[in-house]
Amino acid sequence: MTVPKYLWHLAVLTATYLINRTPSRVLSGKAPLQILHPDRSLFSLVPRVFGCTCFVQNRSPTRTKLDDKAIRCVFLGYSAMSKGYRCYDPVSNHFHHSFDVTFLEDIPFFGCSSPLQEPLSCAAEEEPLPLARPASIFKSSPVLDSVPDPVSSFPPPLQVYSRRPRAPTPLAEPSLDPGNSPSLVEPPSRYPSRTRKPPSWYGFSTCTNHPIAKFVSYAGISDSYQAFLGKLESVPIPRSVSEAFQHPQWVAAMQVEMDALQHNGTWKLVPLPKGAKTVGCKWVFSVKYLSDGTLDRYKARLVAKGFTQIPGKDFNATFAPVAKLTTVRLLVSLAASHSWPLHQLDVKNAFLNGDLLETIYMDPPPGFRAEGEYSGKVCRLRKSLYGLKQSPRAWFSRFSDVILGMQFVRCHSNHTCFIRRGSDGLCILLSVYVDDIIITGDDTPGIAQVKQDLGRFFDVKDLGSLRYFLGIEVARSRHGISLSQRKYVLDLLQDTGMLGCRPASTPMDPNLKLTVESGELLSDPSGYQRLVGRLIYLTNTRPDLTFAVSVVSQFMHALRTSHLDAVYHILRYLKSSPGLGLFYVSGTQSGVSCYTDADYAGSKTDRRSTSGFCTFLGDHLLSWKSKKQAVVSRSSAEAEYRAMAQGTCELLWLRSLLSELGFPVKNSSELFCDNKSAIMLASDSVLHERSKHIEVDVHFIREKVRSGVIVPAFVPSSEQTADVFTKSVGPSLLQSFVIKLGLVNIFAPA
Repeated sequence: MTVPKYLWHLAVLTATYLINRTPSRVLSGKAPLQILHPDRSLFSLVPRVFGCTCFVQNRSPTRTKLDDKAIRCVFLGYSAMSKGYRCYDPVSNHFHHSFDVTFLEDIPFFGCSSPLQEPLSCAAEEEPLPLARPASIFKSSPVLDSVPDPVSSFPPPLQVYSRRPRAPTPLAEPSLDPGNSPSLVEPPSRYPSRTRKPPSWYGFSTCTNHPIAKFVSYAGISDSYQAFLGKLESVPIPRSVSEAFQHPQWVAAMQVEMDALQHNGTWKLVPLPKGAKTVGCKWVFSVKYLSDGTLDRYKARLVAKGFTQIPGKDFNATFAPVAKLTTVRLLVSLAASHSWPLHQLDVKNAFLNGDLLETIYMDPPPGFRAEGEYSGKVCRLRKSLYGLKQSPRAWFSRFSDVILGMQFVRCHSNHTCFIRRGSDGLCILLSVYVDDIIITGDDTPGIAQVKQDLGRFFDVKDLGSLRYFLGIEVARSRHGISLSQRKYVLDLLQDTGMLGCRPASTPMDPNLKLTVESGELLSDPSGYQRLVGRLIYLTNTRPDLTFAVSVVSQFMHALRTSHLDAVYHILRYLKSSPGLGLFYVSGTQSGVSCYTDADYAGSKTDRRSTSGFCTFLGDHLLSWKSKKQAVVSRSSAEAEYRAMAQGTCELLWLRSLLSELGFPVKNSSELFCDNKSAIMLASDSVLHERSKHIEVDVHFIREKVRSGVIVPAFVPSSEQTADVFTKSVGPSLLQSFVIKLGLVNIFAPA
């Protein structure tokens, strides 16, 4: 498709992007990018037709209900800033970098003719292009008709539902822009005559007589490499049930989900009572990959439209606890200290095990219809379903009843942590995060029995030793246990196009002071918000990022260019050490301690101070935080005193949790601070002119000091470990903090 001359440079960039990812005969069938980066995915985005019409979702904060939900643009390649497409709006003269784009690849944005050649007919112009996706719904496809129906291979499970037959005549989709876009009509029967073409979603075609076409053209690729090309990109996710029905793999995945729902007795088909309303439902499709990036399985999930539920009628309480990652780190620390095994379990379709207390009617699943005596009936839910407001609570209530019936005791300090101690003194510790379960302890036969008992109530998959939990990689040796997020970091760098960036030595420039006015204002903060959110989760194993991420997270709704530059600086620092993570050395660890610090009036925007603390079990770092204080402190002593109060709260909680797990802390916990005035405020009930205004809840630290639970201790500023959570530091000082915090890169060469 043609574009104006002033956009040709983007065509060159797009062609370069695609050529670098196309197998070459010169390189023995490998792509240039594959040679340079063997472990990197060739296509992070589905290739599209350059110059076609596309619609980008309008995420402008000023958009009203009457404004367009999408902006009509021209597709001009792939973004180098983030994982998204580069789309240009000539009306506003603005480039949009977005992943949420709808493409009309058959419709050129600028017409069918090129300004430097004779006008061609649209048919002649479109001839070299790959086949477009069908625009009809429930269309009978000759390809699918010739493929055996995968559903027939399943045993008939109480066959109440059958697949809805496809309509004999296709239904045309409404045009997104009736004034400028012609209706989408499937091309005539010339399709079968086009052979040896790549999948239609790749958007490649040989459209030049240049000799390079002999090396990058698809026409010369063997059948085996044609199959290889079909697997290069991640599998396209269906956007509708009708699209899913065009592919046997998704049909089979939907049938597997239906079999599980019916086997579980999730619903009962009944007539809809008069005056009752139903809750809608929809299919959600995803592809599961293994840790090495290879395809695991196709997954289809039936999800209720919980947003249509009526509070007080369809649901009441919805809260359900999840495990704090500090608790997970504590269990790993105990396992490393006592040489305990770590086991991981996964509960399949966990939410389907919860019992509903409310009466809820749901529409039949899209694409399936009831037959015979069940025709016209609706689903009365007996079990919880994904998407319902109360499903997490119902599932956790069911799991708690089962685990408590197995003689476990729930910890009051963390309701997702359970312990069972036998008469012989052996113990089993268990923590659950939604449907992921971690088990450790010294009762090896008891752990095996717990797995069997859980299998009697739920469909449990034993994943063996703990290796990968919530995106955290767990590696174990005789020296200790490592917690890192290396794959998470590499995926983040790849998604943002920063794998080839120049590494930085610190997460933030020590001389940088961000404000709400620094830099040019950016209109769309959604990409920034998603990126910062991913960085926040990364701090679960990277305390060295905590302060920098805390700073950039303060500008979520007032995004400027300087803030975005700071985020990319963090990504450059991640490039320098993607495998860095916590390392818990083997050997008994005793005593809980905490370091607290504050940066007085560090914020240039509101002059508030930043508190930071980190707590240790022996030498194992368990928790840390960097947070701006809620009020303006009048002195550095007051700022440090408030930080000590936060550290005291964390110490008391950890001591309580350890006591419930059977490891009570007998000695006092040291609270290290580098401000003697703050230590005096905590040790004595003195009332000074500069401290009389401090709130009562901050002074509770004095009670704990008097009881001997907490002992304030002075530490020189040069040895203050929490200093890295209150300010940016230089490279040499940062490396010393990395060592103090127990961070190790096990992937670095020895």
